[in-house]
Amino acid sequence: MAKTIFITGASSGIGKSTAIYFANKGWKVIATMRNPQTVTDLEEYEKITLLPLDVTNVEQIKSTYEKAVSLGNIDVVLNNAGYGTVGALEGTTDKEIEQVVNTNLLGIIRVTKEFIPHFRENKGGVFITISSIGGLVAYPFFSLYHATKWAIEGWTESMAFELNRLGIQIKTVQPGPTKTDFVGRSLVIPEHPAYDDFFDGFKKVFFSDEVINSLAPAETVSEVIYEAATDGKNQLRYLVGTVANGDYNKRLELGAEAFHQDLDKAFFG
Repeated sequence: MAKTIFITGASSGIGKSTAIYFANKGWKVIATMRNPQTVTDLEEYEKITLLPLDVTNVEQIKSTYEKAVSLGNIDVVLNNAGYGTVGALEGTTDKEIEQVVNTNLLGIIRVTKEFIPHFRENKGGVFITISSIGGLVAYPFFSLYHATKWAIEGWTESMAFELNRLGIQIKTVQPGPTKTDFVGRSLVIPEHPAYDDFFDGFKKVFFSDEVINSLAPAETVSEVIYEAATDGKNQLRYLVGTVANGDYNKRLELGAEAFHQDLDKAFFG
């Protein structure tokens, strides 16, 4: 019998790539997004079912869960929906702060909580959350994004103690820079004149040709997600790409303080 994966944020990028990847592997896919009517190309796949879901909408989480489980057993839940800001905290609005936290943290927690009884009754299941290398190291001007990603890492570690004993796995995937339209669709860049000089310096490094050319394709992340979903291991983390592995290993090697100083020099001289 074909297994089923439930995916949030599947309208583009990693979520969409993963929906197609799993469908091509013979899985049934429930691909959710805020506006499924705009993603008509996924309808071409017989094994993909589209459902509406805004993970910041508590009532819709519940109704979409009920619809999903009415279609059959769910084996894997992929928390992929994400939102970010890059810029000085002082230039960020309260609405932007709430959007980041509600999407990247509370949305993930609420979706997971909704599916736990289903997995518990079935005596198994896998939760996978798309975190980021930004959940293990911190870069300049990503403070809100890091706040949610670091929170997800700690939350997942703690949840593993609760869920593993019920036969349920919970994991995170940490991509480095990836070729998606996240910057255009889900990234806000707040500005504040007090930070212009060194924010401009940061952008020259972070959005340099070297960084752009190092972007991994979304399909590479999908391959690792599939590994996490099917390897049967109680493994917490799956890093993806040379940047993610390189920066994480460098932080472990240098230590947190020295790594922070090293990044400061790299971005600001």
